[in-house]
Amino acid sequence: MAMERQQSSRDITVVLDGFSYLECPRWRDGRLWVSDFYTNQVVATDGRGGTDVVAEVPNQPAGLGFLPDGRALIASMRDHRILVRDGSGGLSVHADLSGAVSGMLNDMVVDHRGRAYVGNFGFDLMGGAPLRYTTLARVDPDGTVTTVAEDLGFPNGMVILPEGVLVVAETFAGRLTAFDIDEEGGLGNRRVWAQFGRPPQTDDVAQAVEELDVAPDGICADAEGAVWVADALHARVLRVGEGGAVLEEVPAGTGVFACMLGGDDGRTLFLCTAPSFAEHERRAAREAELRAVRVEVPHDGLP
Repeated sequence: MAMERQQSSRDITVVLDGFSYLECPRWRDGRLWVSDFYTNQVVATDGRGGTDVVAEVPNQPAGLGFLPDGRALIASMRDHRILVRDGSGGLSVHADLSGAVSGMLNDMVVDHRGRAYVGNFGFDLMGGAPLRYTTLARVDPDGTVTTVAEDLGFPNGMVILPEGVLVVAETFAGRLTAFDIDEEGGLGNRRVWAQFGRPPQTDDVAQAVEELDVAPDGICADAEGAVWVADALHARVLRVGEGGAVLEEVPAGTGVFACMLGGDDGRTLFLCTAPSFAEHERRAAREAELRAVRVEVPHDGLP
């Protein structure tokens, strides 16, 4: 559908710099947690320049979340495991998804019961393999792994809205897809929450990239039911309403791959930025930045 864009002139500030590739930001107890892919670290910051390395993940950290007791869950991308961080900072295996996924683990959202919904690449994106749709897995608090959705075009950022609706960013389908979560954690009533143009009809990644109007990557939700979307291909974040109306566009000035509302009042939108997303360009570079912009409507939902 055509997008009516209200472009913003909001001031964006740099909070942290000198990272490889930041992803999956989460605001928790006065700090933002974020994964830095190619230093294999999870970093926490107060948003004012102070930082701590809270986890070292040799197989590359991605999605982050928190169990009801406060322990952190961390998606370990390359070995297909979900790690749990105890109160002293130690890591152990919470779940092994090797038998349930066809690509590296990606983003993740954890609900109030400690159930984690985990995406995966589905194909070797960085190795140049053909685009292939994939699955979404649920990891229960006891580590049980269940496939809960199929045929997703690179499931990426996710939010759970207060009414119990899971919204998944399908990057290579150019859309946000919604599911109702039932009492057992199953997903039903699948529907398009927002469609950004026609989905690419090709398995050639380079061609698909050219065809995407929006490539939704990391997402977060606000108290008016809108979703902020990091557009991985067009150096911007979009505030989107259900149905696909673009309520605001904020140019980032560089590539932006994830976003999270946080800060003391929930009105600071943190942006994970870098010049590009290709691993061969990011692995040795330290050009990624955490940026921030103030918005009017505070955070809501999960994460």
